[in-house]
This record gives sequence, C-alpha cells and structure tokens, in this order.
Amino acid sequence: MSEIVRIFDTTLRDGEQSPGVNLSAHEKVLIAEQLVRLGVDIIEAGFPISSPGDLEAVRQVANTVKGVVVAALARANKADIDAAWEAVKGAEQPMIHTFISTSDLHIHYKLRKTRDEVLEAAEQAVRYAKQFTEEVEFSAEDASRTDPDYLCKVYEVAINAGATVINVPDTVGYAEPNEFSALIRTLYERVPNIHKAVVSVHCHDDLGLATANTLAAIREGVGQVEVTINGIGERAGNTSLEEVVMALATKPAAFNNRKTRINTRELVPTSKLVSQLTGMVVQPNKAIVGANAFAHEAGIHQDGVLKNPLTYEIMTPESVGWQNSKIVLGKHSGRHGFASRLSEMGIQLSPEELDIAYNQFKRLTDERKHITDDDLVNLIKSVRASRQEVSIT
Repeated sequence: MSEIVRIFDTTLRDGEQSPGVNLSAHEKVLIAEQLVRLGVDIIEAGFPISSPGDLEAVRQVANTVKGVVVAALARANKADIDAAWEAVKGAEQPMIHTFISTSDLHIHYKLRKTRDEVLEAAEQAVRYAKQFTEEVEFSAEDASRTDPDYLCKVYEVAINAGATVINVPDTVGYAEPNEFSALIRTLYERVPNIHKAVVSVHCHDDLGLATANTLAAIREGVGQVEVTINGIGERAGNTSLEEVVMALATKPAAFNNRKTRINTRELVPTSKLVSQLTGMVVQPNKAIVGANAFAHEAGIHQDGVLKNPLTYEIMTPESVGWQNSKIVLGKHSGRHGFASRLSEMGIQLSPEELDIAYNQFKRLTDERKHITDDDLVNLIKSVRASRQEVSIT
C-alpha cells in the first residue's frame, strides 16, 4: 500500500457537467493552473469528443500546465479515443481515460449489448488507447451495481490489455461505506493481476455518502481518488476534494497515515476561483471552504474558541486558506464574544459601559438577523451619549 493517495481532479470534466455550468477554454486554463498550485496529481480536463470547443479547451490545458498528468475522457470506441489523444498529446504527461458501463441495467437498457460484447469493447479500447500513451485509465461505469464476478473479469481483461489505472465508480451514488469497502476488498482478493494497476475510486453524492465511501476505499488501500473542488458535478455532485484531503490530514491514524500532495493552504483560494468561474455558489455550511466553516455565533462556542481555538475547531482556518476564525454576533452570542469583537474594532469600554452596551446589544439581536460593525458603532455612541447626559444631569 502506497503512503501517498493520488488526487485525480475532475472539476473540469465531471464538475463542468453540473447543470448550468459552461467553462470557456480560458476559464479551464485558469482553473487548471490553480489546480497545479494546489498540488493535484492528475487533472481530467474534459471530454473532447463532446464538442469541438471542449477538445480545444482540453488541448489548451494540456499544452499549458506543467508538472501534472492531464487526462481526457473517452468512451470505449476509436473515435472518442482519437479525439482524446488529439486533445492531450501535447501534455508533459498525457493520459487517456476510457470507460464502458458494466452493470446489467446499463448493458441491457443503455448499451443494448451483451456482457461478452462489453468485455470485448473494454479490451479493445484499452489496447487502442495504449498505442498512444503509457498512461491509460479504465473505468467500469456503474461498478457498484455490477455483478462482482463479472466486474472482476472486466478489470482483469483491462489490466491485461494495458490499463495502468482501474477505476471503480459509484456512478449513481448508491453504495454505502461498508458495501463499498467490501467491493474494494473483493477486487483486491479476486482480480489476479490487480497488483499491476493503481486502483482508483470515483464516488457520487446522491445519498450524501460520496466522501464517506471514498474514505472507506482509502482504508482498503486504493491508490487514487477522483474528486472535484466544492464537490460539484452531475446531479448531487462528486466527492469533495477538500473534505477527503482534510480528513486524511486531520485524522491520519484513522487512515493508516496515508497522505496527499495537496498544499492545503490553497484550498480556499481554489474553491473561490471555481465558484466564481462556474457560477455555483458554495453553501455557507459547506465543510472546509464554506463561509461558516470557521464562524461561531453561539456564546458558549465563542467563549471556548477565544480561550483556546481547539475547543471547537479541529483544524486551523489558516491551514486551509482562511485568514482566521470569525466571531459572528447574533442573538446567541455571549458577553465574551461581544467584548472581543469590540476590542478588534478598537473600542474599549469600562465594565459599567460594557454591561449597558451588552444589554442593548441583546435587545437589538431580537430585532435583527445580522448585526454589522456599523450597528455596533452606533450602539456604543448611543451608550456613551446616554452616560454623558446622566453625568451632566
């Protein structure tokens, strides 16, 4: 088992398949350059056969970024693989990622083929792609709903044909962690040549289990995970890069001390760039990169964090690219948090003034959802003006 888990980022391919997202070639290059700064191992830049524009965008990414593998997706046919190679052949480290469905549901209703025909198509596709580049990844689409005996055979054939990576997609997000772990164990135990390839996983979030399933697979020893920034992607999205990376960084013993090459301080800048260019807003309560990930409103939490951040933060905001924690003032805030925010604003109050100001602040929070710095300044002015009037009288 390798200590390093490779990060295969598919923001520019599966992420762009999010409804309403359409990245230009220039935007793809901007994101790809940031992904290099982030430290990903592989960038899946797109699906070249899907349109001339996407082929050109993938070509520009491949010809621009350095120090990273650039992959292009292709169905298991020559036309797709030709387009993929045309797009990535200028990369320092090109990869062709070819796939075909293997579940009986997909074989019968989508492909209208037999199992034997799918097996032959997978083998031929990998052999054909291997003529262009050493790095060939093969995915069995809908692997988590595929008969395990047949799935093992498909992967054995793909590896014999030259696949350097075999990918196990939970295409529709149907698996749960125990089930997915068992599937990965089955592959390691029953695919006789599996040691010749890197095992990868690609999980979707239809049941909110993408990250959990991916982490379960890491425990079983997979060498690569396929993820997106902010968890964007088809339907409910993909496994979130930032969640997997920080789970490994925060709880190393739970994952056999396995690591990634990610520069975690680039997580928030990358998240913001992807959100800006895709138009997909990051929910405030999103783990790691959401606006509220290091924000505290409850008085008990504020008091604890101000005394020692470890009381309520399991990682530092700086470690993932935020500047600091945020004390958010609202109706749940306590005296300690209130006084701390005033101090940050350069406002020093006597104990008596603080008592009066805090009581007025609490009344104000019952009237408003958000308390701004201007509100606090006006509140303090009012308190001091009232005390002046009392002293003059």
